[in-house]
Amino acid sequence: MRTHVAGHATRNGTAGGNLALATAAFALTLWAWNLVGPLSRSYADALGLTNAQTTVLVSLPTLSGAGALVAVGLLADRFGGRVTLAAVCLATAVPTLLLGVASTSYGLLVLWTLLLGVAGASFAAGLPFVASWFPSGRRGFATGVFGAGMVGMGLSTFLTPRLVTAVGAAGAHLLLCAALVAMGVVTWVFGRDAPEWRFPLDASRIRVRDAFELAVAWRAALLYAVAFGGVVAFTTALPTLLTADHAYTVAEAALRTTGFAVVAMLARACGGLLSDRIGAARVCVASFVGTGVFAVALALHPPAGFLSGVAFTLVAASLGLGTGGVMALVAEAVDPRQVGTVSGMAGAGGALGGFLPPVLLTGIQRATGEYTLGFVLLAITALAVAVYAARTARARG
Repeated sequence: MRTHVAGHATRNGTAGGNLALATAAFALTLWAWNLVGPLSRSYADALGLTNAQTTVLVSLPTLSGAGALVAVGLLADRFGGRVTLAAVCLATAVPTLLLGVASTSYGLLVLWTLLLGVAGASFAAGLPFVASWFPSGRRGFATGVFGAGMVGMGLSTFLTPRLVTAVGAAGAHLLLCAALVAMGVVTWVFGRDAPEWRFPLDASRIRVRDAFELAVAWRAALLYAVAFGGVVAFTTALPTLLTADHAYTVAEAALRTTGFAVVAMLARACGGLLSDRIGAARVCVASFVGTGVFAVALALHPPAGFLSGVAFTLVAASLGLGTGGVMALVAEAVDPRQVGTVSGMAGAGGALGGFLPPVLLTGIQRATGEYTLGFVLLAITALAVAVYAARTARARG
């Protein structure tokens, strides 16, 4: 009996340690993934970029991340989360360094930002890695805590410009590159795949085909496109939106964008916990209804300051709750041997959902002089997805 208790405690401790390690790696790689946005104005000033060129540049890591997520998810199912997550950290270090030391033309910037998309794919390696350590009734908790690594995007927005001011662009990128290499080595050396994970002996292409035929995979991709895509889109677009539409300074906008990311991160963890208690489908429905309602509030032009801050905060909380719910849904409903592939598909949906809205918002602002139509479209989309999520959940019983 004593041996059993000791073994249970050891497993819990190991599971917690691997969860903490994966969450730290996720946060650091998302810092790198969001590296271009906070420095976009300096790129634009140095190279004389137009607003359209700058918007495309900021969005490219998100777009290329969509393809990388699917590929990394496949690799995670094939080789295990530990090796794959470590490899993503090491691969991310390369474009991170090149952005700081070899960005003398727009063409080079485009190339490095495209390669930076691999950073966002850490999600597809980390999610199956942590989910495999926890029983089904605790996977919502595990994926929610892991998802709290989204705070890396907010930290990037807030800290990257200050780091560049302190040590210069090359120095800041070199420091982040060194941190990524160190994280990759630590994950490789100290991380452990769950005892239940085994190197697959069956044909990988058969398992991949089966994963792509799962209805839950495509459902998760759609839901995550709105939830996580919304978080990415707001984190990308808020600095410009707040300076242009609410007359905040760059520093004030960066602080508020960081706050948005932190609220979404905390809500994501809550979404995972709630999914363990009331079911992931209900959490998703509540998330999208909330997003739709509070997006309408933003469309009504609340005055800058307290009221607009409350509206943005509630949108962040609603979207964050949904990201936790969707990932809990994947962990609940998918064979553990296919979680990497399916989470990669969902993540690709989220990346595409994060790429399109900033581009669309820029076009709306140029055509109408304001962002109201963008918030209306968000409300319509979120409420439509809430209806879809409710109906599919009811159909599943």
